[in-house]
Amino acid sequence: MSVEAGFEQGGEHARLARRRAAVMPSWLSTMYSEPIDIESGSGRHVWDGEGNRYLDFFGGILTTMTGHAVPEVTKAVAEQAGRILHSSTLYLNRPMVDLAERIAELSGLDDPRVFFTTSGTEANDTALLLATGYRASNQILALRNSYHGRSFASLAVTGNRSWSPSSLSPVQTSYVHGTRRRGTMLEGLTDAEFTEACVRDLEDTLDQLHGNVACLIAEPIQGVGGFAAPPDGLFARFREVLDRHGILWISDEVQTGWGRTGEHFWGWQAHADNGAPDVVTFAKGIGNGLPIAGVVARGDVMDSVAANSISTFGGSPLTAAGALANLDYHQRHDLRENARRVGAVLREELRPAESLRSVAEIRGKGLMLGVELVRADGNPAPEVAAAVTERARERGVLIGKGGLEGNVLRIAPPLSVTEEEATEGARALIEALRAAASVV
Repeated sequence: MSVEAGFEQGGEHARLARRRAAVMPSWLSTMYSEPIDIESGSGRHVWDGEGNRYLDFFGGILTTMTGHAVPEVTKAVAEQAGRILHSSTLYLNRPMVDLAERIAELSGLDDPRVFFTTSGTEANDTALLLATGYRASNQILALRNSYHGRSFASLAVTGNRSWSPSSLSPVQTSYVHGTRRRGTMLEGLTDAEFTEACVRDLEDTLDQLHGNVACLIAEPIQGVGGFAAPPDGLFARFREVLDRHGILWISDEVQTGWGRTGEHFWGWQAHADNGAPDVVTFAKGIGNGLPIAGVVARGDVMDSVAANSISTFGGSPLTAAGALANLDYHQRHDLRENARRVGAVLREELRPAESLRSVAEIRGKGLMLGVELVRADGNPAPEVAAAVTERARERGVLIGKGGLEGNVLRIAPPLSVTEEEATEGARALIEALRAAASVV
């Protein structure tokens, strides 16, 4: 059956979409004009409920890190499920302790402590709790164009209006420059000039704030923000300023962590000249689809909470066992190096798209690539991005989109993707770009 057949016949996809709309929120968005039902997967491919196969270049929003239905991970989850699913942090939990030890060792932080949650949103919420308590301040610095989750506090530090439905906030957030150049007063600056301008902006912002500031929270590469990234070393320069004021640095590694950039295990390591962050948040890839996330922080910061606390589901025996198996697979197959090597192939295969009038920029690192799309007048083209995702799906490739205006394609396959799959996917995407340009 062709990818389009199920829609033309008013098939099961359409019926399931109607059922979903009847019982779930209207603001819970889906991809595609006719949403698809992902029913199964293997490696880098998924199948929908009507038998159509797709090359997955979005990985459930950068979550399927090692691949779909990895036998080692599936086995670990099944074996743990046969013993016990849940106990909570009130009891000792060997998989959780084993995983915490591994993450602490990999973190690069001084005297690291690990706390597990169930999502990146909750991890960032916890990081804000730690920083504001440690510094006795509700003042937060965040980057423009940022996204840090969908809880009340994490939305309060999200600098992307498309994802922040309320101006109400439990913290006072000031936004600083750090990634976006196109369409701003910083357009056309070199990396060195951009870095100097952002440092001056940070210092000027601090001069206008009253009293102490708790932290800067920043993504090394902005996920929802369309894979916009600062020049390497920018946060090291920021760190010089932050340290003068005693301000903590939180690196949101929900999307960049675990080697996705290819260069390093963590995104912050491209900015390491003045030391590691005080707090790192992680999620998505560590569970390969299991709901596990967390915070690793400097010991004195993590232990500063002056109250009792538990986590009912964070680091459960089931999710921790699966995450351990996933991390084992990742390191045994050196998926960070694969992200570097195959990411370069993918980037090179996408190069012909740079000649298209609608493509303003191809950016990113490793297996985290963004394609920014514009109209003939240079303004953002979200309608072209939407059309490209549709055309790519028709050609059997799933991608995402983001950016402040929704005009950036987000390309992020599992880190185990092969060179052949990268070439296949890139060529389909170029076809989709050309097809979309001709109809919009």
